[in-house]
Amino acid sequence: MAKVGITETVLRDSHQSLIATRMRTEEMLPILGEMDKVGYHSLEAWGGATFDACLRFLNEDPWDRLRKIRAHVKNTKLQMLFRGQNILGYRHYADDVVEYFVQKSIANGIDIIRIFDALNDARNLETAVKATKKEGGHVQAAISYTISPVDSNEKFAEYAKQLEEMGADSICIKDMAGLLTPYTAYDLVKAIKAKTSLPVQVHTHYTSGLASMTLLKAIEAGADVVDCAISPMAMGTSQPPTESIVATLAGTPYDTGIDLNQLDKVTQYFEPIREKYIKSGLLDPKVLSVNIKTLIYQIPGGMYSNLISQLKNAGKSDLLPEVLDEVPRVRAEAGYPPLVTPTSQIVGTQAVMNIVAGERYKLVTNEFKALLRGEYGRTPVPIDPEFRRSIIGDVEPITYRPADALKPELDTLRAKIPQYIEQDEDVLTYALFEQVALKFFEARKAAKYNLDANAADPNLKVHPV
Repeated sequence: MAKVGITETVLRDSHQSLIATRMRTEEMLPILGEMDKVGYHSLEAWGGATFDACLRFLNEDPWDRLRKIRAHVKNTKLQMLFRGQNILGYRHYADDVVEYFVQKSIANGIDIIRIFDALNDARNLETAVKATKKEGGHVQAAISYTISPVDSNEKFAEYAKQLEEMGADSICIKDMAGLLTPYTAYDLVKAIKAKTSLPVQVHTHYTSGLASMTLLKAIEAGADVVDCAISPMAMGTSQPPTESIVATLAGTPYDTGIDLNQLDKVTQYFEPIREKYIKSGLLDPKVLSVNIKTLIYQIPGGMYSNLISQLKNAGKSDLLPEVLDEVPRVRAEAGYPPLVTPTSQIVGTQAVMNIVAGERYKLVTNEFKALLRGEYGRTPVPIDPEFRRSIIGDVEPITYRPADALKPELDTLRAKIPQYIEQDEDVLTYALFEQVALKFFEARKAAKYNLDANAADPNLKVHPV
């Protein structure tokens, strides 16, 4: 057994899970040199919600963040999370946008791209996989792990084989909800290893309190790499603590080779950052506790929080038990999609509407209709035709890869924003988040104008925004 690799998530999923992706680039940069000496398998540093959050909340250019991280990290691979044909957004994009985004991600410093699809529809990974291979990146194809009457370890292993044949360099078991239990993880890793010849990486969340045990059993079954977060930003809805996993494996055949003293420098750096976010209220102690409802209702912690929030806003908090019972019903009728972005939001919102309206499907979201029509891809189980007809009428369902219906978009998008383009990547920023991008571009332009004004006349009382 070779040593086990550790992917550190503190620069991406850890703070996405705990503080809604609000960590700033300037908070990351000072420690990157020490993190680069640790000997991690990789640093998960980009993708997921970081792109959206940089623009929407932090007034940062996500591409600039990636370039700065790459400049500080010389020896460790950088990794990102990529939503297949959705890229980092919430709809399907044309192939030319997907290909260009992959090209620019790798050109700006990404080594490993973890690509997943919310429905485990391999067709939605094809373009991103081919583009990553073309650019010389490492394709980590991910299985969106879920529990349902139609899912099994054997089925997931078959999917892994399909991903290997598509060109994957490694497989990730992506347990976004913390549903993977230790012995199931052991059997699942064994099943994938038996079906494929690829390295297997395991990603889970501490939400249900099982994650450290789950990683240990996965490692015993042959997992090659596991995702962890440095302890000040670990546990709760985040990942298991890096230090604890490293200490557990030390001196065993699975030894990570990582020095706890070097790791402690990273720990000490992030401790005051954690305290800062607790004091600001952004890090809610509630997200650090074990939420056993995740296992009972088989929904991600973030989805559970969203349901509570939606009901509170509607003044119907007392209906939560009914909504929790409704979620599995809606999910079953929708073809048992794994509950991950965007399907978790689609199913959850529809369940809330069914209960609040007092009549099932009296009100139906456009996104739920799109899911039933096949606009997100093929659901794990075919949707009952009668049920589909009751929701979308006689509209013909999509049976082809959804992106096949999309015309190339890049040139059209470029033509809309010539006055804002300062770098090639700006067209991709606009493609993913049009309105948010325009606000960001305007602020960037204003800041540049103010800086130029200051340079021309230092007495001007003008400051960058």
